[in-house]
Amino acid sequence: MGVAIRTAGEGDRELVVRLLDEAFQDDPVSGWIFPETEDRRAKHPGLMAAFTDIVLAAGRIDLTEDGSACALWLSLPADDHDGDGGAEDDGPAQVRQAVDPDNERIEAIGRLTAAIHPSGRAHEYLWMIGVAPAHQGEGLGTALIESVFDRCDREGLPAYLEASNARSRKLYERLGFELAGPVLNLPEGGPAMWPMWREPRTAEAAS
Repeated sequence: MGVAIRTAGEGDRELVVRLLDEAFQDDPVSGWIFPETEDRRAKHPGLMAAFTDIVLAAGRIDLTEDGSACALWLSLPADDHDGDGGAEDDGPAQVRQAVDPDNERIEAIGRLTAAIHPSGRAHEYLWMIGVAPAHQGEGLGTALIESVFDRCDREGLPAYLEASNARSRKLYERLGFELAGPVLNLPEGGPAMWPMWREPRTAEAAS
């Protein structure tokens, strides 16, 4: 049976924030940004809210009809060299200021991921995908991603993401993503992030 998917609007903001908070509370990267559990419980929702607001304004959020999973996408042009926060972009600093001004890692994660973000080709960027813990393993994330792949293949667009844990990396590999460059090892003993790229099927067929 297919998964019903719709585009989220402003009225879905709190649902999306809650989904992302629940899905990423125990993610290795979230744990690196907020090492102390109580601090993470208190401030992590604010970071997810900041990300949600950015994508609601500049991208698209796909949401399963039952509200159990969501995917945050940005369509980036070929000449976008800063991704979600390059060296000359004050976005990461603004997010840090809004969420937790004393936490340098909030700003660092934006700049570090931007530094490895590919440029030179228009592509779809999967910023985040979150599934409610009770519904993980049901194929909802795959359904959300594959719905965008259909359009990518029709329009000849590649897709890009950073996998934040080994489990998600394996899922993305099954969906046709390949490593797009050196692994990003977060500083101070932080976890790894894997930049991953998927060529459109139409482009592969034509080559």
